[in-house]
Amino acid sequence: MKKSLVLLVLLIGVSVLALIIPAVPKQIVTEGIVAGDVAWMLAATALVFLMTPGLAYFYGGMIDSKNIISTMLQSFIAMGVISVVWIVVGFSIAFGDSIGGFIGDPRTFFMFQNVLDGNPWSLAPTIPLVLFAFFQLKFAIITPALITGTFAERIRFKSYIIFLVLFSLLIYAPLAHMTWHPDGFLFGLGVLDFAGGTVVHMSAGFAALAASIYLRDKTEKKAAIAPANIPFVLLGTGLLWFGWFGFNAGSALSAGPLAASAFATTNTASAAAGLCWVLMDAVRNKKPSALGFCIGAVVGLVAITPAAGFVTIPSSLFIGTIAALISNVVVHWKSKTSLEDTLDVFPCHGVGGAVGMVMTALLAHQAVNAANTTGNGLLFGEFALFKAHIIALVLVVAFVFIGSFIILKITDLISPMSVSAEDKAVGQDLSQHGENLPIYDVKPA
Repeated sequence: MKKSLVLLVLLIGVSVLALIIPAVPKQIVTEGIVAGDVAWMLAATALVFLMTPGLAYFYGGMIDSKNIISTMLQSFIAMGVISVVWIVVGFSIAFGDSIGGFIGDPRTFFMFQNVLDGNPWSLAPTIPLVLFAFFQLKFAIITPALITGTFAERIRFKSYIIFLVLFSLLIYAPLAHMTWHPDGFLFGLGVLDFAGGTVVHMSAGFAALAASIYLRDKTEKKAAIAPANIPFVLLGTGLLWFGWFGFNAGSALSAGPLAASAFATTNTASAAAGLCWVLMDAVRNKKPSALGFCIGAVVGLVAITPAAGFVTIPSSLFIGTIAALISNVVVHWKSKTSLEDTLDVFPCHGVGGAVGMVMTALLAHQAVNAANTTGNGLLFGEFALFKAHIIALVLVVAFVFIGSFIILKITDLISPMSVSAEDKAVGQDLSQHGENLPIYDVKPA
């Protein structure tokens, strides 16, 4: 009760602060703005936003029926929490004036000052800065939401909110700055991440690994989860696949051939990965399942994300297939360990993102995107890009894993993270939110 009151006062205080800070634009910049690019980026931003509800259905369908609402809410609440954090200081930390190449100055766009009337972002000169900021917001929302699949059924809601804010400010925003800001450390190293394989999926995936280690209970026997609603998973996959066109093609930041190329590679990799996953299951004498195809399709989307605007369409076919094969093996391996990664976030997003990062270093070609590539991939005879990506891979894994582990510990000290055995038995829908999903038995007439 007291904590909720403190949070309410804090939210009211932030709202009052927004009125005090001068925010009336001097004059909105229109020079150089291209209407077609604005129209496409508005659509792409909406598509990326749709991915988070899609993720809620994707995860909600895979979980036990007594935890569906709780699991889905963890994605939806991220849309509220991160939207506010991004306006206050998140965008500044990610894209503000660089401090040493590792973090943005929180004062640059504090409370969205200088965003509505600011000059367009240097790498997106044909759209307003405010549109770029909100496009990036949608990435910031879905990244911590991805992690929720790791501790579904096992984390207290209040603790999750604390973790959500800390992860966004201390892991996601600095990594976005390092990777996508022109003065960022990884950007300067020559790392290519077209739409977030490193910033979004590796950060979520390796944070998930940290959480699965931190929250595991070695005394408790792992129980297999029977998916509550496969049609929810199918719906979620459809929304994710649809929204991912905005995620990847929108990262061209303009309506042109590069966006079309990224659109095509995105679809191709996902299709190949979904088929590969089903075939891998068949090799293990499993029946072809809707769940298997859906998981594989998402892995393909993850893996193509860093490479979407740098590789050819045939290359994307290869990337999707290899990513699904490797992630499928890791999922199978993980099931035999004590890791408590409920919905396989690490094998799918962490491993899938890492595979995509390496594939980008192997297959990127300047013929696809001469303006934004720092060189060709290793398979085209150049070593520099591959070297930069391997160095970045090690650094990002260390930064995200260690940083997330520290954040988990801090969160646990502020508010214990694990739910009690009693609450777990009842289900989090009822114990955490006082809601439950009626389950009806359908009997034949």
